[in-house]
Amino acid sequence: FAGLSVSAVVIISSACLLALQLQRKKHRKEKDEYFKQNGGLMLYDEMRSRQVDTVRILTQKEIKIATDNYNEDRVLGCGGHGMVYKGTLDDLREVAIKKSKVINDDCRDEFVNEIIILSQINHRNIVRLLGCCLDIDVPVLVYEFVSNGTLYEFLHGSADHNLSPIPLDLRLKIATQSAEALAYLHSSTSRTILHGDVKSANILLDDQRHPKVADFGASALKSMDESEFIMLVQGTLGYLDPESFISHVLTDKSDVYSFGVVLLELMTRKRALYADSSSKEKRSLSHSFLLMFHQNMHLKMLDSEIAEDAAAMVVVEKLAALAVHCLSARGDDRPTMKEVAERLQVLWRIQMRQAGDGDNDDGNDEGSRGAAAG
Repeated sequence: FAGLSVSAVVIISSACLLALQLQRKKHRKEKDEYFKQNGGLMLYDEMRSRQVDTVRILTQKEIKIATDNYNEDRVLGCGGHGMVYKGTLDDLREVAIKKSKVINDDCRDEFVNEIIILSQINHRNIVRLLGCCLDIDVPVLVYEFVSNGTLYEFLHGSADHNLSPIPLDLRLKIATQSAEALAYLHSSTSRTILHGDVKSANILLDDQRHPKVADFGASALKSMDESEFIMLVQGTLGYLDPESFISHVLTDKSDVYSFGVVLLELMTRKRALYADSSSKEKRSLSHSFLLMFHQNMHLKMLDSEIAEDAAAMVVVEKLAALAVHCLSARGDDRPTMKEVAERLQVLWRIQMRQAGDGDNDDGNDEGSRGAAAG
């Protein structure tokens, strides 16, 4: 009986070991298949031919370690396109790891091309793509981590961000540098890159309150099917270009419209969809401001902090006019992002001179560097 027992144990152990090896082999094969179908081989070839050395290809195991197996405590945000986690790589760099919900099979080649293009972006006000993971059912992108939250939180507050005064020159700095980043995407790269989801929640702030444009959620999509468009609309209510709403096509002027809404947020500190103080009904910030502007009553909507600054009123009026120009109903009537950035640069310099706070030279140097980068 003892001999039989030992034999049984050996057989069971061998069977378990064999099952485990088969499972691992199946898992490896599955990962290889995911890597191929997500364009991993194509990406390697492209990276070699274009000598791209700025993007690291990570394994699923490395991503799981970095995110503590996608621990809920590491979630930075959740949007229409997926979850974003805070991660730590093996070199102790903190990163933002974006796990998409789904990618259309028809878009996989475009996705690889997008990684190559994003890897070549080098602008101090754009969040850098550091790596990707392709041996997983849905590709994962790894970006630099920006430490100080979003512009949305800075303007409107959150559990982690209390409302604090924001001087006009800081608002103009954030607007100018964000505009320069978008202008760079539209005109200074190998092809026009559309952001497709411009909003204050997608503009991050670093420790020095420099903005970094993030989350190119729809940048690869020129046109969308019904389900993709509904997903986009849900995430961009209050920011979406009326022309895109009708045509389901994004253009560079769609980004200009959305940026016009961000300018209004900076001026009013109201959300893109805000609750009316009297009726508590939800209102569109862009619609309300345009109505008030054409009745010459828009100053009533401004944040009291800048509305009460008589010396800044010339700059504020020009800023309001620029925002209204960005919100033109027809895309062809809107300025380009390059024109927006140039006009904001002028307003920022005027305000810095008027403020006379000793930072004038620094502000102009920063602006000049941004313009050169853009």
